[in-house]
Amino acid sequence: MSEPTARRGGMVWALVITSVAGFMAALENLVVTTALPSIRKDLGGALGDLEWTVSAYTLTFAVLLMFGAALGDRFGRRRLFLLGITVFTVASAAAAMAPGIESLIAARAVQGVGAAIMMPLTLTLLTAAVPVAKRGMAYGIWGAVNGLAVASGPLIGGSLTEHISWHWIFWLNVPLGLALIPLARLRLSESYGTGAPLDFPGTLLASGGLFGIVYGLVRGPADGWTSSLVLTGLFAGSALFAGFIIYSVNAKNPMLPMRLFRSRAFSGINAASLLMFLGMFGSIFLLSQYMQGVLGYSPTEAGLRMLPWTGMPMLVAPIAGILSDRIGGRPVVAAGLFLQAAGLGYMSYVVTTDVSYGAQLPGLILSGIGMALFFAPASNLVMSSVRPQEQGIASGANNALREVGGALGIAIMASIFSAQGGYQTAQTFVDGLKPALVTGAAVVALAGVAALLIPTRRRAAELAATSASAEPAGSVESAGSSESDSVLENAGR
Repeated sequence: MSEPTARRGGMVWALVITSVAGFMAALENLVVTTALPSIRKDLGGALGDLEWTVSAYTLTFAVLLMFGAALGDRFGRRRLFLLGITVFTVASAAAAMAPGIESLIAARAVQGVGAAIMMPLTLTLLTAAVPVAKRGMAYGIWGAVNGLAVASGPLIGGSLTEHISWHWIFWLNVPLGLALIPLARLRLSESYGTGAPLDFPGTLLASGGLFGIVYGLVRGPADGWTSSLVLTGLFAGSALFAGFIIYSVNAKNPMLPMRLFRSRAFSGINAASLLMFLGMFGSIFLLSQYMQGVLGYSPTEAGLRMLPWTGMPMLVAPIAGILSDRIGGRPVVAAGLFLQAAGLGYMSYVVTTDVSYGAQLPGLILSGIGMALFFAPASNLVMSSVRPQEQGIASGANNALREVGGALGIAIMASIFSAQGGYQTAQTFVDGLKPALVTGAAVVALAGVAALLIPTRRRAAELAATSASAEPAGSVESAGSSESDSVLENAGR
């Protein structure tokens, strides 16, 4: 890295820029949900069209995350980060000015492309700018902001729609994006991955596999799980992804080296992330509707009452990051997952057609603390489980699994909800909600078990030292081992 480039960096600036960019990308997952009735009133469209305003973003975002990370590693992470922000900002303006439902869906798909490029690079650029000893705290703040975006999407979307206009869901991104572009250009340091050529066969297999799987998951509840397109997507996507795994095992320079999954730390935290987002996304999706459709709150009132859950990361996640620096990430992540499971289990017990807010509060607080304890140490564990030059693709893979987990969570819990209840009356909604929340709690508890499989801090350091001593001198992998060892010291406990 050249000296002029290095001087541009700075931990505080990197934290601000990457956190705001991550907030923008994460917010778009659920921000549209509470605005759909207003969008339909203005732009028309059938129910399927409205569902695609949500699904179009999810599809392109999830499918291209690993490819976006690979592009950043190859051509420069800051350079691709700037491209991602630019695409995302322009697409947001196009969505705000969309004259019809078809153009809105197209703009949402392009938004997902921009988000897929910039989102995995936020964590990589932040890691490059922050000293190892302070990464837990930095990841804590970054994780808090991203967690708040995911959880508060329905509140922000509902408030803007209720008090201003649904167009401002998208206009909100434009001034933020225009401010980030020059700041990122001036304040972030450039960094690269291994320098290996792009893996085009692996990219096509992974992208095609993710597209088929995510398409099947997001369309299953609406089109039916026996629909020919849904079944084709799920089976073809699974076959392509299996082909991607087989290809990556044997390829010389694969986009995602399968040997990373031989690491208990990498496999454990990715399994925990997928399961945690499965349980969390599905629960928020149903509970936000429960508070409005059953308890009668407006979108703004419902969002405010969920703040003990959704807003908790802003208070607790930075503390969780500091704790992970001191005692290791594994116990903090596992504790957070078990607390969130307990909170969801409690909510499944108390929800009725007329439950008081006071009765809900303990479950919301437990879930909020649990989510906050997860986000920061999880990011630290992902980035510390691989060598520095592999952190870009590791971030991309983890984000892709989170997105798949979120889509899977909404699909599974919506199916359970529909099978056991429905929207007919307040009581049928509760009848469907209870077993769905029980499922969410069980899945998040399983994520806690996966987190416990992550090796202890001492064991992680021993494995890193053994791996480093086994590498041939002067190899690319060995070149990063010394820094990787120091990072792995912070991995688990």
